[in-house]
Amino acid sequence: MKNKQKAAEMIPPGSSHDEEEEENKACANVKRSKPEEDEGEEVVYHPVKLSRSDLYRPPTAEELNQLKEAESLFHCSLLKMQMEELLKEVALSERRKGQINSFVQKVTKLLQTVPHSSDVEVSDLSWLSGAVKVPFLLVPKTSKGKFHMAPPTSVDLIGSYPLGTCTKPRIMVDLAVTIPADILHPKDALNQRYPRKRALYLTGLAQHLTSFTDIGTMRYSCLHGNRLRPVLLLTPPGKESSTFTLRVHAYPPPGFFKPSRFHPQRNNVRTEWYTGLQASQSEGNEPPTPHYNSSVLGDLLPRAHLQFLSAVSSQCSAFPDGVALLKVWLHQRELDQGTGCFNGFLASMLLAFLLTTHRISNTMTAYQLLRNSLNFLASTDLTVNGISLARDPDSTAPSLADFHNAFQVVFVDPSGHLNMCADMTACTYKQLQHEASVSMQFWDDPTVDGFHCLLMTPKPMIRTMDHVFQLCELVKLQSSCKKLNLLSELMDHSGNYVHTTLPFILSLLQRGLGQRISLLTHSLSPDLEWSVESEAPQHKAQPPLSFGLLLRPELAASVLERGPPADSPKAAEFRQLWGSRSELRRFQDGDITEAVLWDGKSMCQKQLVPRQIITHLLQLHADIPESCVRYVGARVDDVITVGSEVPSTGEEESLIVVQSYDDLSRKLWKLEGLPLSITSVQGAHPALRYTQVFPPLPLKLDYSFFDKEKTCRSLVPKEGKPCPAYVTPITVICHMEGSGKWPHDRLAIRHIRAAFHIRLGELLKKHHNYTCRPSPTHLDIWKDGLVFRVQVAYHREPQVLRESVNAEGLLVVRDNEEAQTLEMATIHKPLLTSTLHGLQQQHPCFGAVCRLAKRWLGAQLFSEDITEDTADLLVASLFLQPAPFTPPGSPQVGFLRFLHLLSTFDWRNNPLVVNLNNQLTAPNYTEIKNDFMASRESLPVMFIATPKDKKLSMWTKRAPSVQMLQRVVMVAAESLKVLEHQLMDGGQIQDVRVVMRPPLDAYDVLIHLDPKQVPLLSQAVDPPAVNFGRGVITGSVAPSGGALPVIDYNPVSLYLAELRDAFGHLALFFCDPYGGAVIAVLWKPQAFSPVPFKTSQVSARNVEVTGDEASTVPNVEAILEDFRVIGKGLVKSLEARTERWTF
Repeated sequence: MKNKQKAAEMIPPGSSHDEEEEENKACANVKRSKPEEDEGEEVVYHPVKLSRSDLYRPPTAEELNQLKEAESLFHCSLLKMQMEELLKEVALSERRKGQINSFVQKVTKLLQTVPHSSDVEVSDLSWLSGAVKVPFLLVPKTSKGKFHMAPPTSVDLIGSYPLGTCTKPRIMVDLAVTIPADILHPKDALNQRYPRKRALYLTGLAQHLTSFTDIGTMRYSCLHGNRLRPVLLLTPPGKESSTFTLRVHAYPPPGFFKPSRFHPQRNNVRTEWYTGLQASQSEGNEPPTPHYNSSVLGDLLPRAHLQFLSAVSSQCSAFPDGVALLKVWLHQRELDQGTGCFNGFLASMLLAFLLTTHRISNTMTAYQLLRNSLNFLASTDLTVNGISLARDPDSTAPSLADFHNAFQVVFVDPSGHLNMCADMTACTYKQLQHEASVSMQFWDDPTVDGFHCLLMTPKPMIRTMDHVFQLCELVKLQSSCKKLNLLSELMDHSGNYVHTTLPFILSLLQRGLGQRISLLTHSLSPDLEWSVESEAPQHKAQPPLSFGLLLRPELAASVLERGPPADSPKAAEFRQLWGSRSELRRFQDGDITEAVLWDGKSMCQKQLVPRQIITHLLQLHADIPESCVRYVGARVDDVITVGSEVPSTGEEESLIVVQSYDDLSRKLWKLEGLPLSITSVQGAHPALRYTQVFPPLPLKLDYSFFDKEKTCRSLVPKEGKPCPAYVTPITVICHMEGSGKWPHDRLAIRHIRAAFHIRLGELLKKHHNYTCRPSPTHLDIWKDGLVFRVQVAYHREPQVLRESVNAEGLLVVRDNEEAQTLEMATIHKPLLTSTLHGLQQQHPCFGAVCRLAKRWLGAQLFSEDITEDTADLLVASLFLQPAPFTPPGSPQVGFLRFLHLLSTFDWRNNPLVVNLNNQLTAPNYTEIKNDFMASRESLPVMFIATPKDKKLSMWTKRAPSVQMLQRVVMVAAESLKVLEHQLMDGGQIQDVRVVMRPPLDAYDVLIHLDPKQVPLLSQAVDPPAVNFGRGVITGSVAPSGGALPVIDYNPVSLYLAELRDAFGHLALFFCDPYGGAVIAVLWKPQAFSPVPFKTSQVSARNVEVTGDEASTVPNVEAILEDFRVIGKGLVKSLEARTERWTF
C-alpha cells in the first residue's frame, strides 16, 4: 500500500483510535471524499493511526515513478498539483452530465415529432406561422428549389461532449440533426441553395419547439461567426438555464454531396445569379469559391471527425485532459471564440495530429501534451507549410499546394478534402505562434510562476498589445470592397464584406508598418446571438474591429520611411504604396531615394507615427476615412502631457536635466584645490532616471516679481504676489575619498562636510561662475535654470553613527534610524537611480510608464503610502519579468499592467522580486521566498526584494499599512476596469481622467486651499482655465550667474508636514502632490476612545466627567480651528463632511 497516500488519508469520526494493524490497513483505504451537495451535515475528518511498519515502509515502484515524474517534468510537485486541481475545476461534474443527458433526451424526443408540411418554393416563407424568423440574410432573394418540413432522419450528439473534452465555464453541447434526403437535391450545393434550406429547416425546428415548456430560451447564432452555418441555441428551463447551452446543427445525410465538388479551385456561386447581371464569362471562367465550398463541406464531416477523434482518444488516456489544458490556454489569450479562431475542435485535431504522426507518445501526461503542442505551434508555420491528417486521401482530394493557393492557414482534416483553418487569417495564426513562443520561453524559467502565467492570467488585447486601434462604422467596408475590386471574394464570402476586406487590410497594414512592428493582430468577430423572433442581423451589426500592434521600440518612432533609389525598379512600387506622401530626397551620404517623412517633433508625437501610417494607407487604398479609425494607443498619456506648442510627456525635459547633470558631474570631477579628491558623483533624484512625473523645467526668472533679500542676496516674492514657481532641488551625492584624517566623531564629520560644501561652492563660483549657496547639509548650485543640491558623503559615516560607548567604556555597534536614513540617501538611492537609468536605456518607455503610475498614485492620494522609489520598482518588475506578456512597448499598456499588478498580486503570501541587472539566480529566488515565509509576520505588508535587499524590503518598511494597501488594491482594480472598458468601447464617455479623480466621499474633513498659494497648480488632473503668474518668463536660460530663487518652497507640503506633526495621532492627511488644492482628512477611530484625564494630555481635548471618573476626548471644533490657524493665508475653507466624531 502507498506510504504517501496512507499518511494523508482520513476517515470519518466514530472509528476507534486503538485499532489493530489489520484494521488500520482496511481503514487506510477509505478515501477522503467531498461530501455530497445534498447532505446537510458536515463531516469532520480525523487522521488515520498507522503502525510503525506502515509509516516507514519503503516506497513502491509506482510511487517512485510518480516522484521521478514530478521531479523531471515539473519545476516542483506544486506545479503538478496545480494542474491537477485546474483540471478538476474545468471538468464537468456527474450531476451536470446527468442534467445535460436528461435535457438532450427531451429535446431529441421533441425533434422526432416535427410535423410534415407540403412542398413550397424555397423563397416562399408563407408556411412559417407565428413570429419565428429565418436565421439567414437572403441576399440575393431569388433561389431555386423546393422545400418542406419533415422529422429529422437522426439526432446525434457530436463535438466535445461525447468526446469527453467539454469544459467549464462555457458548456456548449452540440446536437446534430440530419435533414431528410428528400428535402435536399444533389445540385443544392450551388448558389446558396443548401445553406438556405439548412436555415429553413432550423427555422421549422424552432417553430415546432416554441410550443413546449421543456425548453427554456431559444436563440439563433452562427457557428464561429459563419453566416452560412446558423445554429439553434437551446437552454433548459428554470434555474439551470445559464448552466449549459445545447447547440442544434442541421446537417445533410452523410455522403449526400460528393466532396470533390468542393475542391478549393471550383466555383459553386455563379456570378450571374449573385449580381443579377448577364455574365459575359463562361462557366469555366467563374472565380473559385473556396470559403463557400469549405462551409458546405464542413457540414458533411462532423460525425467522421468524432469517430476519428474518439479512436485517437481511446489510445491516449491523457487526451481529454491535454485538450482541456490547451483550451484553457487558448481562452486566456482570447483565441478560442469568434470567426477564424483556434477553437477546442482544432485543439483536439492538433493533438490528434501529433499523436498520429508519433511526435508525442500515447503514454504522455496532460502536462507533456500541452508542452509539446505549444512547442509544435511555436516552431511550425502553417501559413507556409500546411499539415494534413489524411493518411491516404482519394485521388480527387486537393494537394497542400491547392489549399495554400486558396487559404492563408492550412490544416487539412482526415478526409483530405477540408481545410479546418479556412476562416483563419495569417495574422491570427502568427499571434498563436507568438503566444506559444512566449509561453515556451518562460515555461522553463524557475524564477517565474509558470502555472499562473501560462493558464491563470487573462491577456485581453488592450493589456497585451502596445497600440490598439478600431475600425468603427463597418458599413464603410462596402466601399473598400469596390476600391480593392473584391467582387469575386465577396461572392465567396456570401456578401460578408467585413470578412472579405479583412485579409486585404491586414496585408496592406503589414506592408506599411513593416519593421516598426513585430506582430499585427485583430479581434475575432464574435458569434452573434439573436432571438428566434428577430431578423438575422446585418453584417455591420457587430462590435468595431480591433487591431493590435506589438511595436519594436527602436524603430516604431522613426519619422523617416526611406525607400529605394529613384532609378530602382522598386521605386514605382514604393510610390504606389505611399501615394502623394512619397517624395525624392537627397541624404547626407549623397543617395537620392524615395522617402516619406512623417510629422513628429517630441517623443510622444513620434510614438504616434504608426497612427499616421495607418490612417493614410486606409484612406488611400481602402477608402476608409480617418473618422472611422479610433486609435487608442496613447489616450492615457494626456495626464502627463506638458507644453502647448509641442506637446511632450517628459522625455525631452528629462533629457535636458540629465545632460545638465552630466556636465556638472564632469566639472566636479575636474575641480582642483580640494583637500580630498572626489571618488564618485551619483544622481539620487527621480528626474535623473527619467521617472519624475513632471521633470524640472529650466526657469528664466522675472526679476520684477521678486525683492532681493539683503543678507544672502536671494530672491523673495513681493508682498501680495502668488506663491512663486516651485524650484525642484535635484539631489546629487558626491563621495569624497577615505583618509585617516577623517574624524571618528559624528559632529566633527558634519563640520568637515559643511566645510567641503563651502569650498566646493567657492571653486564652482571661481571657475564656472555658478551661483551657489552652501549650508551644513548640502550645497545648492544654480545652473542652466535648474538647481542641483550636492551633498558631500563620507562612506564610513553610517558606521560611525552606529557606534557608541556604553557606561563601562566599551564600544557598542547598534543599528539606528539615523544611520539607516543616511545609508538610504547616500548609498541605496544613488544605486537605484543609476540602475533604473540603465533600464530606461534598454526600454525607452520605462520612464513614461513610471510617470503615469506615479501620477495615478498622486491623484488617488496614495503617494505617501507608495513612495516614488517603491512605484519605480513596481514598474521595473513589469519590464524585468513581463511573463506572460512581452515588455511594455508603450506608456499606456505599461500603466494598465501596473494597475493589474497592484490589484492582483498576492501581497500576503508572495514577495515581489525585482531582479535588477539580472543579478538574482534561481537559488536566490528560493532563498528569498523561504526567508519571506519564515518571517512573514514581522515583514512589511508589501514586500519588494532586490539583489541588494533580499530580506528587509527597505523601500516599503514604513509604508503602506495593511489598510492602505487594501485601499490601493481596491481602487487599482476599479480604475483598471473603468479604463479598459472606456478604451475599448467608443460608446463610453471618452474621459480617461476619470480614473485620476479620487472618490472623496470616504473622508471626514476636506481642507480647500487657496489656488494662488499652490505652486504646482498647473499640474493638477483638471488644471484651472486661468493660472497665476509665478515669477517666470519664457526665453532662453543663462547657463550660469544670476540670483538664487527660493528653493524647494511648497506651502502645501510644508502645511501637510505641520498637520501630521501636530495631529498625526488623531487623523490621516492626504493630498495630491501634483497640484492638489484639497487636503483630505480621515479621523483615526482609536483616537476618539475616551482616555483617563491627565494634565499632560489635555491639548485639543475636552474633559468629560461621569461619576467619579474624568476622561478626555478630542475637541474636534478646536482642532478644525487649529487647521485654519496653522494654514492662515493658505486655507480657503474647511468642509466637515461627517459627524463621525464618536466611534
